[in-house]
Amino acid sequence: MPARPELHADTILFNGTIWCGYQEGTVEALAIWQDKVLATGNQSEIMAFKGADTRLIDLEGGFATPGLNDAHLHLISLGLTLDWIDATPHAAPTLDSLLDAIRSKAAETAPGAWIMARGYDQTKLDIGRHPLKEELDAATPDHPVMLVRACGHVAIFNSAAFRLAGVDENTPVPEGGLIEKKDGKLTGMVAENAQGLVRAAIPDPTTGQMIDAIEAAGNLLLSYGITSVMDAAVGQVAGFDEIRAYNLARLHKRLPVRSWLVLLGDPGKSIVEQCYETGLVSGVGDDMVTIGAVKIFLDGSAGGRTAWMSKPYLGDDDNTGVQILPDAELEALVLDWHAKGYQFACHAIGDGAIEQLITAYEKALAAHPDADRRHRIEHCGFSTPQQHERMREAGIYPCPQQVFIYDFGDAYISVLGEERALSSYPLKTWKDLGFKPATGSDSPVCHPNPYPNIYSMLTRETGKGTVMDANECVSIEEALQVYTEYGAFSQKLENVKGRLVPGQLADIAVFSRNMLTAKPEEILNDTQCMLTIRGGEVVFERR
Repeated sequence: MPARPELHADTILFNGTIWCGYQEGTVEALAIWQDKVLATGNQSEIMAFKGADTRLIDLEGGFATPGLNDAHLHLISLGLTLDWIDATPHAAPTLDSLLDAIRSKAAETAPGAWIMARGYDQTKLDIGRHPLKEELDAATPDHPVMLVRACGHVAIFNSAAFRLAGVDENTPVPEGGLIEKKDGKLTGMVAENAQGLVRAAIPDPTTGQMIDAIEAAGNLLLSYGITSVMDAAVGQVAGFDEIRAYNLARLHKRLPVRSWLVLLGDPGKSIVEQCYETGLVSGVGDDMVTIGAVKIFLDGSAGGRTAWMSKPYLGDDDNTGVQILPDAELEALVLDWHAKGYQFACHAIGDGAIEQLITAYEKALAAHPDADRRHRIEHCGFSTPQQHERMREAGIYPCPQQVFIYDFGDAYISVLGEERALSSYPLKTWKDLGFKPATGSDSPVCHPNPYPNIYSMLTRETGKGTVMDANECVSIEEALQVYTEYGAFSQKLENVKGRLVPGQLADIAVFSRNMLTAKPEEILNDTQCMLTIRGGEVVFERR
Protein backbone atom coordinates (compact mmCIF):
# COMPACT_ATOMS: atom_id res chain seq x y z
CA MET A 1 0.00 0.00 0.00
CA PRO A 2 1.42 3.45 -0.85
CA ALA A 3 2.88 5.11 2.21
CA ARG A 4 1.96 8.78 1.56
CA PRO A 5 -1.44 9.17 -0.17
CA GLU A 6 -1.55 12.81 0.99
CA LEU A 7 1.20 13.65 -1.53
CA HIS A 8 -0.06 14.37 -5.03
CA ALA A 9 1.78 12.79 -7.93
CA ASP A 10 2.97 14.79 -10.91
CA THR A 11 2.22 11.87 -13.23
CA ILE A 12 0.43 8.54 -12.98
CA LEU A 13 0.85 5.67 -15.45
CA PHE A 14 -2.01 3.17 -15.55
CA ASN A 15 -3.87 0.59 -17.68
CA GLY A 16 -0.87 -1.48 -18.65
CA THR A 17 1.63 -4.04 -17.42
CA ILE A 18 4.51 -2.33 -15.61
CA TRP A 19 7.55 -4.52 -14.99
CA CYS A 20 9.41 -2.89 -12.10
CA GLY A 21 12.39 -5.23 -11.88
CA TYR A 22 13.45 -8.86 -11.61
CA GLN A 23 12.65 -9.11 -7.90
CA GLU A 24 9.73 -6.68 -7.95
CA GLY A 25 7.69 -8.18 -10.79
CA THR A 26 4.73 -6.34 -12.33
CA VAL A 27 2.17 -3.80 -11.15
CA GLU A 28 -0.85 -2.09 -12.68
CA ALA A 29 0.07 1.53 -12.07
CA LEU A 30 2.90 3.83 -11.07
CA ALA A 31 3.08 7.33 -9.60
CA ILE A 32 5.86 9.86 -10.27
CA TRP A 33 6.72 12.87 -8.13
CA GLN A 34 9.31 15.28 -9.47
CA ASP A 35 11.86 13.09 -11.25
CA LYS A 36 11.50 9.91 -9.21
CA VAL A 37 9.16 7.00 -8.70
CA LEU A 38 6.76 7.81 -5.87
CA ALA A 39 4.83 4.55 -5.58
CA THR A 40 3.79 1.43 -7.48
CA GLY A 41 0.81 -0.85 -6.99
CA ASN A 42 -2.66 -1.64 -8.24
CA GLN A 43 -4.65 1.05 -9.98
CA SER A 44 -6.91 1.95 -7.08
CA GLU A 45 -3.93 2.35 -4.74
CA ILE A 46 -2.02 4.58 -7.10
CA MET A 47 -5.01 6.73 -8.03
CA ALA A 48 -5.05 7.85 -4.38
CA PHE A 49 -2.08 10.03 -5.36
CA LYS A 50 -4.10 11.84 -8.04
CA GLY A 51 -4.41 15.58 -7.56
CA ALA A 52 -5.96 18.37 -9.59
CA ASP A 53 -2.76 18.85 -11.61
CA THR A 54 -1.69 15.21 -11.92
CA ARG A 55 -1.01 14.13 -15.50
CA LEU A 56 -2.59 10.77 -16.32
CA ILE A 57 -0.87 8.59 -18.93
CA ASP A 58 -3.04 5.75 -20.19
CA LEU A 59 -0.69 2.99 -21.31
CA GLU A 60 -3.51 1.49 -23.37
CA GLY A 61 -2.41 -2.04 -22.54
CA GLY A 62 1.26 -1.35 -23.23
CA PHE A 63 4.22 -2.90 -21.46
CA ALA A 64 6.47 -0.65 -19.38
CA THR A 65 9.94 -1.35 -18.05
CA PRO A 66 12.69 0.71 -16.45
CA GLY A 67 14.46 2.75 -19.12
CA LEU A 68 16.98 0.56 -20.91
CA ASN A 69 20.68 1.12 -20.25
CA ASP A 70 23.06 0.56 -23.17
CA ALA A 71 26.10 -0.10 -21.01
CA HIS A 72 28.67 0.13 -23.81
CA LEU A 73 28.42 2.29 -26.91
CA HIS A 74 30.08 5.34 -28.48
CA LEU A 75 27.51 8.13 -28.42
CA ILE A 76 29.46 10.84 -30.23
CA SER A 77 30.71 8.40 -32.86
CA LEU A 78 27.20 7.05 -33.36
CA GLY A 79 25.90 10.55 -33.99
CA LEU A 80 28.73 11.44 -36.36
CA THR A 81 28.31 8.24 -38.39
CA LEU A 82 24.59 8.70 -38.95
CA ASP A 83 25.56 10.60 -42.12
CA TRP A 84 28.18 8.07 -43.26
CA ILE A 85 27.61 5.43 -45.92
CA ASP A 86 25.89 2.39 -44.45
CA ALA A 87 28.23 -0.47 -45.31
CA THR A 88 26.49 -3.10 -43.19
CA PRO A 89 25.63 -6.44 -44.83
CA HIS A 90 21.95 -5.46 -44.94
CA ALA A 91 22.65 -2.27 -46.93
CA ALA A 92 25.68 -3.43 -48.93
CA PRO A 93 25.84 -7.24 -49.13
CA THR A 94 28.19 -7.31 -52.13
CA LEU A 95 31.39 -5.55 -53.08
CA ASP A 96 29.69 -4.01 -56.11
CA SER A 97 26.85 -2.58 -54.01
CA LEU A 98 29.37 -1.15 -51.57
CA LEU A 99 31.42 0.47 -54.34
CA ASP A 100 28.22 1.82 -55.95
CA ALA A 101 27.34 3.52 -52.65
CA ILE A 102 30.79 5.10 -52.55
CA ARG A 103 30.44 6.30 -56.16
CA SER A 104 27.06 7.85 -55.40
CA LYS A 105 28.42 9.64 -52.34
CA ALA A 106 31.42 10.87 -54.34
CA ALA A 107 29.14 12.35 -56.99
CA GLU A 108 27.61 14.70 -54.41
CA THR A 109 30.82 15.41 -52.45
CA ALA A 110 33.37 18.08 -53.32
CA PRO A 111 36.65 16.64 -54.63
CA GLY A 112 39.21 16.25 -51.87
CA ALA A 113 36.60 15.90 -49.12
CA TRP A 114 36.61 12.68 -47.11
CA ILE A 115 34.10 9.92 -47.79
CA MET A 116 33.35 7.71 -44.80
CA ALA A 117 31.65 4.32 -44.68
CA ARG A 118 31.20 1.88 -41.82
CA GLY A 119 29.79 -1.54 -41.12
CA TYR A 120 31.22 -4.05 -43.61
CA ASP A 121 32.10 -7.57 -42.47
CA GLN A 122 34.39 -9.45 -44.81
CA THR A 123 32.94 -12.79 -43.70
CA LYS A 124 29.52 -11.68 -44.97
CA LEU A 125 30.60 -9.92 -48.18
CA ASP A 126 30.12 -11.93 -51.37
CA ILE A 127 33.89 -11.85 -51.99
CA GLY A 128 34.69 -13.31 -48.56
CA ARG A 129 37.61 -10.93 -47.97
CA HIS A 130 38.41 -7.32 -47.13
CA PRO A 131 38.01 -4.82 -49.98
CA LEU A 132 41.27 -3.59 -51.51
CA LYS A 133 42.74 -0.11 -51.87
CA GLU A 134 42.60 -0.40 -55.66
CA GLU A 135 38.89 -1.19 -55.57
CA LEU A 136 38.20 1.95 -53.53
CA ASP A 137 40.43 3.89 -55.94
CA ALA A 138 38.31 2.73 -58.88
CA ALA A 139 35.16 3.96 -57.14
CA THR A 140 36.57 7.43 -56.43
CA PRO A 141 40.17 8.43 -57.11
CA ASP A 142 39.53 12.08 -56.21
CA HIS A 143 38.31 11.63 -52.63
CA PRO A 144 40.10 10.14 -49.63
CA VAL A 145 38.04 7.17 -48.46
CA MET A 146 37.87 5.43 -45.09
CA LEU A 147 35.86 2.20 -45.01
CA VAL A 148 35.60 0.97 -41.43
CA ARG A 149 34.88 -2.65 -40.57
CA ALA A 150 31.88 -3.18 -38.26
CA CYS A 151 34.15 -3.72 -35.25
CA GLY A 152 35.97 -0.41 -35.72
CA HIS A 153 39.36 -2.09 -35.24
CA VAL A 154 40.08 -2.47 -38.96
CA ALA A 155 39.73 0.08 -41.77
CA ILE A 156 40.41 0.13 -45.49
CA PHE A 157 41.82 3.33 -47.00
CA ASN A 158 42.29 4.30 -50.63
CA SER A 159 45.37 5.81 -52.24
CA ALA A 160 44.16 9.39 -51.79
CA ALA A 161 43.76 8.81 -48.05
CA PHE A 162 47.26 7.34 -47.73
CA ARG A 163 48.76 10.24 -49.71
CA LEU A 164 46.99 12.81 -47.56
CA ALA A 165 48.26 11.11 -44.40
CA GLY A 166 51.79 10.67 -45.73
CA VAL A 167 51.65 6.91 -45.23
CA ASP A 168 53.32 4.55 -47.70
CA GLU A 169 55.06 1.19 -47.83
CA ASN A 170 58.03 2.55 -45.90
CA THR A 171 56.06 3.98 -42.99
CA PRO A 172 57.08 2.33 -39.68
CA VAL A 173 54.25 0.31 -38.12
CA PRO A 174 53.49 1.44 -34.56
CA GLU A 175 53.55 -1.14 -31.77
CA GLY A 176 50.16 -2.78 -31.42
CA GLY A 177 49.22 -1.92 -35.00
CA LEU A 178 49.08 -3.45 -38.47
CA ILE A 179 49.57 -1.96 -41.94
CA GLU A 180 48.95 -4.83 -44.32
CA LYS A 181 51.14 -5.34 -47.36
CA LYS A 182 51.10 -7.93 -50.11
CA ASP A 183 54.11 -8.37 -52.37
CA GLY A 184 55.53 -5.25 -50.73
CA LYS A 185 52.52 -3.06 -51.62
CA LEU A 186 49.83 -1.60 -49.36
CA THR A 187 46.56 -3.52 -49.59
CA GLY A 188 44.61 -0.72 -47.96
CA MET A 189 43.96 -2.51 -44.67
CA VAL A 190 45.12 -0.80 -41.49
CA ALA A 191 44.31 -2.15 -38.01
CA GLU A 192 44.45 -1.20 -34.35
CA ASN A 193 47.06 1.41 -33.33
CA ALA A 194 48.17 1.99 -36.92
CA GLN A 195 44.79 3.46 -37.85
CA GLY A 196 45.75 6.65 -36.08
CA LEU A 197 48.46 7.34 -38.66
CA VAL A 198 45.85 7.76 -41.39
CA ARG A 199 42.98 9.05 -39.28
CA ALA A 200 45.22 11.94 -38.22
CA ALA A 201 44.58 13.43 -41.68
CA ILE A 202 40.83 13.61 -40.99
CA PRO A 203 39.81 16.96 -39.47
CA ASP A 204 38.49 16.71 -35.90
CA PRO A 205 34.82 17.55 -35.53
CA THR A 206 34.07 20.93 -33.98
CA THR A 207 32.47 21.24 -30.56
CA GLY A 208 29.24 22.23 -32.27
CA GLN A 209 29.32 19.17 -34.53
CA MET A 210 29.86 16.92 -31.51
CA ILE A 211 26.92 18.49 -29.66
CA ASP A 212 24.80 17.91 -32.77
CA ALA A 213 26.00 14.30 -32.80
CA ILE A 214 25.22 13.80 -29.09
CA GLU A 215 21.72 15.14 -29.61
CA ALA A 216 21.00 13.17 -32.79
CA ALA A 217 22.30 9.88 -31.40
CA GLY A 218 20.57 10.43 -28.07
CA ASN A 219 17.22 11.07 -29.72
CA LEU A 220 17.63 7.88 -31.74
CA LEU A 221 18.25 5.96 -28.51
CA LEU A 222 15.18 7.45 -26.84
CA SER A 223 13.09 6.08 -29.71
CA TYR A 224 14.15 2.60 -28.58
CA GLY A 225 13.44 3.16 -24.89
CA ILE A 226 17.12 3.67 -24.02
CA THR A 227 17.50 6.37 -21.37
CA SER A 228 21.04 5.68 -20.10
CA VAL A 229 24.31 4.94 -21.86
CA MET A 230 27.99 4.46 -21.27
CA ASP A 231 30.18 6.28 -23.81
CA ALA A 232 33.02 3.81 -24.07
CA ALA A 233 36.00 5.93 -25.18
CA VAL A 234 35.54 9.65 -24.58
CA GLY A 235 38.52 11.41 -26.13
CA GLN A 236 38.91 9.02 -29.04
CA VAL A 237 37.31 11.39 -31.56
CA ALA A 238 38.51 14.86 -30.52
CA GLY A 239 40.40 14.55 -27.25
CA PHE A 240 39.46 16.53 -24.14
CA ASP A 241 37.07 18.73 -26.15
CA GLU A 242 34.57 15.85 -25.95
CA ILE A 243 34.23 16.54 -22.21
CA ARG A 244 33.38 20.14 -23.10
CA ALA A 245 30.85 19.00 -25.71
CA TYR A 246 29.04 16.77 -23.21
CA ASN A 247 28.81 19.48 -20.59
CA LEU A 248 27.65 22.12 -23.06
CA ALA A 249 25.06 19.69 -24.41
CA ARG A 250 23.81 19.18 -20.87
CA LEU A 251 23.83 22.94 -20.13
CA HIS A 252 21.79 23.74 -23.23
CA LYS A 253 19.38 20.82 -22.70
CA ARG A 254 20.61 19.00 -25.78
CA LEU A 255 21.70 15.82 -23.98
CA PRO A 256 18.85 13.33 -24.45
CA VAL A 257 20.27 10.38 -22.47
CA ARG A 258 22.03 9.96 -19.14
CA SER A 259 25.68 9.51 -20.01
CA TRP A 260 28.37 7.70 -18.01
CA LEU A 261 31.65 8.79 -19.56
CA VAL A 262 34.58 6.41 -19.89
CA LEU A 263 37.83 8.27 -20.47
CA LEU A 264 40.28 7.13 -23.12
CA GLY A 265 43.52 6.17 -21.38
CA ASP A 266 45.59 4.79 -24.26
CA PRO A 267 49.21 6.00 -24.18
CA GLY A 268 49.68 8.95 -26.51
CA LYS A 269 45.92 9.62 -26.75
CA SER A 270 44.91 9.64 -23.09
CA ILE A 271 42.72 12.41 -21.68
CA VAL A 272 42.88 10.98 -18.16
CA GLU A 273 45.69 13.29 -17.10
CA GLN A 274 43.71 16.41 -18.10
CA CYS A 275 40.61 15.08 -16.38
CA TYR A 276 42.47 14.30 -13.18
CA GLU A 277 44.04 17.77 -13.11
CA THR A 278 40.55 19.28 -13.23
CA GLY A 279 39.14 16.95 -10.56
CA LEU A 280 37.21 14.70 -12.93
CA VAL A 281 37.54 11.29 -11.28
CA SER A 282 35.16 8.34 -11.21
CA GLY A 283 31.80 9.30 -9.71
CA VAL A 284 32.04 13.06 -10.30
CA GLY A 285 28.95 14.53 -11.95
CA ASP A 286 25.19 14.36 -11.66
CA ASP A 287 22.30 12.24 -12.91
CA MET A 288 22.85 13.36 -16.52
CA VAL A 289 26.65 13.38 -16.93
CA THR A 290 28.94 11.27 -14.73
CA ILE A 291 32.64 10.53 -15.02
CA GLY A 292 32.78 6.77 -15.11
CA ALA A 293 35.91 4.74 -15.72
CA VAL A 294 39.19 4.69 -17.66
CA LYS A 295 39.38 2.78 -20.95
CA ILE A 296 42.51 1.17 -22.37
CA PHE A 297 42.44 -0.99 -25.50
CA LEU A 298 44.30 -4.29 -25.09
CA ASP A 299 43.39 -6.07 -28.33
CA GLY A 300 41.12 -5.91 -31.35
CA SER A 301 38.12 -7.90 -32.58
CA ALA A 302 37.61 -11.61 -33.13
CA GLY A 303 35.91 -11.23 -36.50
CA GLY A 304 38.77 -9.03 -37.67
CA ARG A 305 41.29 -11.65 -36.40
CA THR A 306 42.92 -9.03 -34.18
CA ALA A 307 41.54 -10.09 -30.78
CA TRP A 308 44.48 -11.49 -28.77
CA MET A 309 43.98 -15.23 -28.38
CA SER A 310 46.08 -17.81 -26.60
CA LYS A 311 45.77 -20.09 -29.64
CA PRO A 312 46.01 -19.20 -33.35
CA TYR A 313 43.07 -18.36 -35.56
CA LEU A 314 41.60 -21.07 -37.77
CA GLY A 315 43.75 -21.63 -40.84
CA ASP A 316 46.25 -19.00 -39.74
CA ASP A 317 48.81 -20.70 -37.51
CA ASP A 318 51.00 -17.60 -37.23
CA ASN A 319 48.20 -15.27 -36.05
CA THR A 320 47.03 -15.02 -32.45
CA GLY A 321 45.77 -11.45 -32.88
CA VAL A 322 47.25 -8.18 -31.66
CA GLN A 323 48.69 -7.49 -28.22
CA ILE A 324 48.49 -3.70 -28.02
CA LEU A 325 50.46 -3.01 -24.83
CA PRO A 326 53.35 -4.80 -23.08
CA ASP A 327 52.46 -6.25 -19.68
CA ALA A 328 54.64 -3.87 -17.70
CA GLU A 329 53.24 -0.75 -19.38
CA LEU A 330 49.63 -1.81 -18.82
CA GLU A 331 50.27 -2.75 -15.20
CA ALA A 332 51.91 0.61 -14.49
CA LEU A 333 48.99 2.52 -16.02
CA VAL A 334 46.38 0.52 -14.14
CA LEU A 335 48.23 0.84 -10.83
CA ASP A 336 48.60 4.61 -11.24
CA TRP A 337 45.00 5.43 -12.10
CA HIS A 338 43.58 2.86 -9.68
CA ALA A 339 45.56 4.52 -6.87
CA LYS A 340 44.06 7.88 -7.90
CA GLY A 341 40.52 6.60 -7.52
CA TYR A 342 39.49 5.58 -11.01
CA GLN A 343 37.37 2.61 -11.95
CA PHE A 344 38.55 0.81 -15.11
CA ALA A 345 36.59 -0.44 -18.10
CA CYS A 346 39.23 -1.84 -20.45
CA HIS A 347 38.71 -3.49 -23.83
CA ALA A 348 39.72 -7.16 -23.85
CA ILE A 349 38.03 -9.70 -26.14
CA GLY A 350 40.46 -12.59 -26.58
CA ASP A 351 41.50 -14.83 -23.69
CA GLY A 352 45.08 -13.59 -24.06
CA ALA A 353 44.04 -9.98 -23.49
CA ILE A 354 41.64 -10.97 -20.70
CA GLU A 355 44.49 -12.80 -18.93
CA GLN A 356 46.72 -9.74 -19.20
CA LEU A 357 44.00 -7.45 -17.86
CA ILE A 358 42.99 -9.65 -14.93
CA THR A 359 46.63 -9.79 -13.83
CA ALA A 360 46.95 -5.99 -14.01
CA TYR A 361 43.74 -5.52 -12.00
CA GLU A 362 44.82 -8.10 -9.39
CA LYS A 363 48.14 -6.35 -8.84
CA ALA A 364 46.51 -2.92 -8.49
CA LEU A 365 43.90 -4.25 -6.05
CA ALA A 366 46.59 -6.00 -4.01
CA ALA A 367 48.54 -2.74 -3.72
CA HIS A 368 45.46 -0.60 -2.98
CA PRO A 369 42.58 -2.82 -1.82
CA ASP A 370 39.02 -1.77 -2.67
CA ALA A 371 36.34 -4.41 -2.32
CA ASP A 372 33.85 -2.46 -4.46
CA ARG A 373 35.89 -0.75 -7.20
CA ARG A 374 34.15 -2.92 -9.83
CA HIS A 375 36.83 -2.86 -12.49
CA ARG A 376 35.24 -4.02 -15.73
CA ILE A 377 36.35 -6.12 -18.67
CA GLU A 378 34.63 -4.69 -21.72
CA HIS A 379 33.41 -7.41 -24.11
CA CYS A 380 35.22 -10.30 -22.35
CA GLY A 381 34.10 -12.52 -25.22
CA PHE A 382 36.37 -15.52 -24.90
CA SER A 383 37.07 -15.80 -21.19
CA THR A 384 37.88 -19.17 -19.60
CA PRO A 385 36.52 -20.91 -16.47
CA GLN A 386 39.86 -20.35 -14.74
CA GLN A 387 39.68 -16.65 -15.51
CA HIS A 388 36.12 -16.50 -14.16
CA GLU A 389 37.30 -17.79 -10.80
CA ARG A 390 40.01 -15.15 -10.60
CA MET A 391 37.53 -12.45 -11.61
CA ARG A 392 35.08 -13.51 -8.94
CA GLU A 393 37.79 -13.59 -6.28
CA ALA A 394 39.00 -10.07 -7.20
CA GLY A 395 35.62 -8.42 -7.79
CA ILE A 396 36.17 -7.93 -11.55
CA TYR A 397 33.09 -7.81 -13.79
CA PRO A 398 32.47 -8.73 -17.45
CA CYS A 399 30.55 -6.13 -19.47
CA PRO A 400 29.55 -7.84 -22.73
CA GLN A 401 27.38 -7.02 -25.72
CA GLN A 402 25.08 -9.97 -26.31
CA VAL A 403 24.05 -8.64 -29.71
CA PHE A 404 27.50 -9.73 -30.89
CA ILE A 405 26.12 -13.27 -30.89
CA TYR A 406 23.35 -12.22 -33.28
CA ASP A 407 25.51 -10.04 -35.55
CA PHE A 408 28.89 -11.77 -35.47
CA GLY A 409 28.37 -15.32 -34.20
CA ASP A 410 28.83 -16.94 -37.60
CA ALA A 411 31.96 -14.86 -38.18
CA TYR A 412 33.37 -16.16 -34.89
CA ILE A 413 32.81 -19.72 -36.05
CA SER A 414 34.52 -19.00 -39.38
CA VAL A 415 37.68 -17.60 -37.77
CA LEU A 416 37.88 -19.73 -34.61
CA GLY A 417 35.92 -22.92 -35.25
CA GLU A 418 32.89 -24.17 -33.35
CA GLU A 419 34.70 -25.41 -30.24
CA ARG A 420 35.95 -21.96 -29.31
CA ALA A 421 33.20 -19.84 -30.85
CA LEU A 422 29.95 -21.39 -29.65
CA SER A 423 30.57 -20.76 -25.95
CA SER A 424 31.64 -17.12 -26.39
CA TYR A 425 29.94 -14.37 -24.35
CA PRO A 426 28.58 -16.92 -21.82
CA LEU A 427 25.77 -14.86 -20.28
CA LYS A 428 24.07 -17.59 -18.22
CA THR A 429 27.41 -18.75 -16.81
CA TRP A 430 28.27 -15.21 -15.78
CA LYS A 431 24.88 -14.65 -14.16
CA ASP A 432 25.11 -17.91 -12.24
CA LEU A 433 28.56 -16.87 -10.98
CA GLY A 434 27.05 -13.64 -9.62
CA PHE A 435 28.75 -11.24 -12.03
CA LYS A 436 25.61 -9.20 -12.86
CA PRO A 437 26.64 -8.73 -16.50
CA ALA A 438 25.20 -5.74 -18.33
CA THR A 439 24.67 -5.54 -22.08
CA GLY A 440 25.08 -2.98 -24.80
CA SER A 441 25.36 -2.50 -28.54
CA ASP A 442 28.87 -1.03 -28.89
CA SER A 443 27.15 1.20 -31.44
CA PRO A 444 28.12 2.13 -34.10
CA VAL A 445 29.69 -1.36 -34.12
CA CYS A 446 26.13 -2.75 -33.95
CA HIS A 447 22.87 -0.89 -34.30
CA PRO A 448 21.51 0.31 -30.93
CA ASN A 449 18.15 -1.37 -31.64
CA PRO A 450 17.67 -3.45 -28.45
CA TYR A 451 15.49 -6.18 -29.91
CA PRO A 452 18.26 -8.28 -31.57
CA ASN A 453 20.17 -7.94 -28.29
CA ILE A 454 17.25 -9.30 -26.28
CA TYR A 455 16.59 -11.98 -28.90
CA SER A 456 20.15 -13.26 -28.69
CA MET A 457 19.93 -13.46 -24.90
CA LEU A 458 16.75 -15.54 -25.18
CA THR A 459 17.78 -17.83 -28.04
CA ARG A 460 21.58 -17.57 -28.56
CA GLU A 461 20.78 -17.53 -32.28
CA THR A 462 22.79 -15.66 -34.88
CA GLY A 463 21.14 -13.68 -37.64
CA LYS A 464 21.48 -16.80 -39.80
CA GLY A 465 19.87 -19.02 -37.17
CA THR A 466 22.98 -20.77 -35.85
CA VAL A 467 22.54 -21.63 -32.16
CA MET A 468 25.60 -20.57 -30.16
CA ASP A 469 25.36 -22.93 -27.14
CA ALA A 470 21.74 -22.98 -25.94
CA ASN A 471 22.95 -23.60 -22.37
CA GLU A 472 23.74 -19.88 -22.19
CA CYS A 473 20.14 -18.75 -22.86
CA VAL A 474 18.35 -16.75 -20.18
CA SER A 475 14.68 -15.95 -19.51
CA ILE A 476 13.02 -12.72 -20.61
CA GLU A 477 12.95 -11.49 -17.01
CA GLU A 478 16.69 -12.12 -16.75
CA ALA A 479 17.31 -10.40 -20.10
CA LEU A 480 15.42 -7.31 -18.97
CA GLN A 481 17.36 -7.32 -15.70
CA VAL A 482 20.59 -7.37 -17.70
CA TYR A 483 19.38 -4.38 -19.76
CA THR A 484 18.25 -2.33 -16.75
CA GLU A 485 19.37 -3.16 -13.22
CA TYR A 486 22.68 -4.73 -14.23
CA GLY A 487 23.48 -1.81 -16.51
CA ALA A 488 23.09 0.49 -13.51
CA PHE A 489 25.20 -1.88 -11.36
CA SER A 490 28.03 -1.76 -13.90
CA GLN A 491 28.11 2.01 -13.36
CA LYS A 492 27.80 1.78 -9.55
CA LEU A 493 24.38 3.43 -9.84
CA GLU A 494 22.08 0.54 -8.90
CA ASN A 495 20.62 2.56 -6.02
CA VAL A 496 19.82 5.46 -8.38
CA LYS A 497 18.21 3.82 -11.40
CA GLY A 498 17.52 0.50 -13.11
CA ARG A 499 14.35 -0.49 -11.23
CA LEU A 500 10.96 1.15 -10.86
CA VAL A 501 10.86 1.42 -7.08
CA PRO A 502 10.15 4.42 -4.83
CA GLY A 503 13.08 6.82 -4.75
CA GLN A 504 14.73 5.70 -7.99
CA LEU A 505 14.74 7.84 -11.11
CA ALA A 506 11.53 7.73 -13.11
CA ASP A 507 13.13 6.53 -16.35
CA ILE A 508 10.56 4.40 -18.14
CA ALA A 509 10.18 2.74 -21.54
CA VAL A 510 6.76 1.69 -22.82
CA PHE A 511 6.62 -0.99 -25.52
CA SER A 512 3.89 -2.12 -27.88
CA ARG A 513 4.13 -5.77 -26.84
CA ASN A 514 4.25 -7.52 -23.47
CA MET A 515 7.71 -9.06 -23.68
CA LEU A 516 6.99 -11.31 -20.71
CA THR A 517 4.51 -13.33 -22.77
CA ALA A 518 5.81 -12.71 -26.31
CA LYS A 519 7.75 -15.19 -28.38
CA PRO A 520 11.39 -14.21 -29.04
CA GLU A 521 10.59 -13.77 -32.74
CA GLU A 522 7.80 -11.33 -31.86
CA ILE A 523 10.18 -9.27 -29.75
CA LEU A 524 12.71 -9.24 -32.58
CA ASN A 525 10.38 -8.44 -35.46
CA ASP A 526 7.19 -6.92 -34.11
CA THR A 527 7.89 -4.72 -31.09
CA GLN A 528 8.22 -0.95 -30.89
CA CYS A 529 8.91 1.58 -28.18
CA MET A 530 5.79 3.74 -27.93
CA LEU A 531 6.77 6.15 -25.16
CA THR A 532 9.95 7.05 -23.29
CA ILE A 533 10.05 8.94 -20.00
CA ARG A 534 13.26 10.30 -18.50
CA GLY A 535 13.13 11.77 -15.02
CA GLY A 536 9.34 11.91 -15.08
CA GLU A 537 9.21 13.86 -18.37
CA VAL A 538 8.01 12.43 -21.68
CA VAL A 539 11.02 12.67 -24.00
CA PHE A 540 9.79 10.45 -26.86
CA GLU A 541 6.33 9.56 -28.08
CA ARG A 542 5.63 7.51 -31.19
CA ARG A 543 3.01 9.15 -33.34
